[in-house]
Amino acid sequence: MAHPEAGASVDETHPGGPPSRGLLPLLFTGNMAMYALYVGVGSVLLPLQIEHIDAAHKVANLGLVGGIAAVFATVFNPVAGALSDRSGRRNPWILGGGLAAVAAMGLLGGVRTVALVAIGWCLGQAVMNIYQAALTSVVPDRIPLTRRGTASAAVGLGLPVGSTIGVVLASAFSDHYSIGYLALGVLVAAAAVLFTSCAREQPQPPKRSASLRDQAAAFLSVLREHDFRWAFTGRALLVLGYFAVTGYQLYILQDHITLPGGLSPSHAVAVLTPIAGVAMAISTVLGGVLSDRLNRRKIFVACSAALSAGALLIPVLTPTWPGMIVFAAVNGLAFGCFMAVDTALVTLVLPKAEDAARDLGILNIANAAPQIVGPFVASAVVTLGGYPPLFLFGGLLAVLGALAVLPIRTVR
Repeated sequence: MAHPEAGASVDETHPGGPPSRGLLPLLFTGNMAMYALYVGVGSVLLPLQIEHIDAAHKVANLGLVGGIAAVFATVFNPVAGALSDRSGRRNPWILGGGLAAVAAMGLLGGVRTVALVAIGWCLGQAVMNIYQAALTSVVPDRIPLTRRGTASAAVGLGLPVGSTIGVVLASAFSDHYSIGYLALGVLVAAAAVLFTSCAREQPQPPKRSASLRDQAAAFLSVLREHDFRWAFTGRALLVLGYFAVTGYQLYILQDHITLPGGLSPSHAVAVLTPIAGVAMAISTVLGGVLSDRLNRRKIFVACSAALSAGALLIPVLTPTWPGMIVFAAVNGLAFGCFMAVDTALVTLVLPKAEDAARDLGILNIANAAPQIVGPFVASAVVTLGGYPPLFLFGGLLAVLGALAVLPIRTVR
């Protein structure tokens, strides 16, 4: 059965029947495992592995590997979303991507050159974005409009909890990072098996095959939609600012912050991440639920982006360990609220519900594309001016991200 258009007033109930019992906890678990891998690898294992291979050029090499791998994320997310739209199924793609993550992480943990690390992380990004594209589409597929904020909060909680689990797990294996990679891959595979075993799915009629030219035109056409384009721009700017800084967190703690005696940089990351995670969890729940009750999205998104900009000034003004703790808490509050409410906002500006996975795949370019540009720009900024300009750069982008949601017309 075809979905009515997203945001239409007639769509006040779930278009395909009531969602499976326990769907929100399953969405939380699936996203938690995904973010555990992304953050555990990106914040701890990958920087440690690259530093072990070539410590003298670690900043440039991390930027190069991260940027190249993000190209794969950008390509695979919308393609995988379109394929799952065409097949009328989400679960097989979630399961396939999750199981493939074990092999990709096993390969990545076993390589010993920067070039092979880049190849391994490219494969990891590819399979994880197949998983992510299908999992992201479950919300517009199976959740009523009136519960989008609550569902987005459940999804958003996966980020702080997953980040904490991923970093703690990765830090525990900082001396044996190949085991850490494999453990994170197994976590994603287990979540994929759990989700696809427990979340019932009503297959939709498969779509007629379209030519590559038609698919490319469809990908570009959604960006011509006024509100979707502004939502895309705001997400891209904030994500670029956020990950430009957090991607170098381990090196910031090594080279910019004086840590207390006996605290290693990898264990300092493991301390900061739960602090940010708790703050993120609180703001994710409050932001998602309050945005539903007040039926307001833009003010939450704009204010949280502005708060993120303020947080990024803290390590510039107080480049100390206590300053980093405050930064982690404030930035966690800002980013948690932003991701929860912005996810709900985005599902309300999708042009057509039947193309939800494809269009969300396009939006996820706003998550992935900044990670292409971000590592190159961040490494250049750090090389030329050190870490304080990097925080200022991230703060500027967050302010621009806050301003970008204001022109959206169809969502309050």
